Amino acid sequence: MKIDVVNKENKKVGSVDLNDDVFGGRVKTDLNHESVVRQNAAERRGTHMTKNRALVSGSGKKPWRQKGTGRARVGEIRNPLWRKGGTVFGPQPRSYEYSLPRKVKLGALRAALAAKLADGTLVVVDKLDAGDKKTKTTVAMFKALGATGKTLVIHTKHDEAFTLTARNIAGLSVVASSRVTARDVMDTTRVIATRDAIAKLQESLG
Repeated sequence: MKIDVVNKENKKVGSVDLNDDVFGGRVKTDLNHESVVRQNAAERRGTHMTKNRALVSGSGKKPWRQKGTGRARVGEIRNPLWRKGGTVFGPQPRSYEYSLPRKVKLGALRAALAAKLADGTLVVVDKLDAGDKKTKTTVAMFKALGATGKTLVIHTKHDEAFTLTARNIAGLSVVASSRVTARDVMDTTRVIATRDAIAKLQESLG
């Protein structure tokens, strides 16, 4: 399987061979779902908390004697049954992060990339150049590449000039090929990857 390689003017300058095991497989939506749910869970803050009977304000003194008053027995005013008492089994700070098997994570990324290739929304560019280091120029470049809406850019080498010109473009995210996830790919309308990034992805996913 081959895909055209274009320059920043969206003119064909070559082609690259795609591994069928990476880009030509069946789109396994169940793996995509598992990967996205795991990443969303890992980013939850988990700072929710309620006070139990040990943390709420109030005296620990027994309000009245155990027997002889005709009222229900009670040990303290922080009792969970009382108004302003502690909460039983309430939420406490925790991490929602959990891990997935490596094969599941790699399979989800393969499925996401295969889906974008099947939809025709995967673009391979020879290189990304900031040019005169102006955001206006970078916007024009992505417009020529058909990047409308949410766009994911996958690269291999960090380019400070390009990052500075691209960071203020709405809907555009730049991710290294070693850190891209299935959610990054699925949550975009177009994926633009450099030739080197495609080679690295095929090496790691193949």
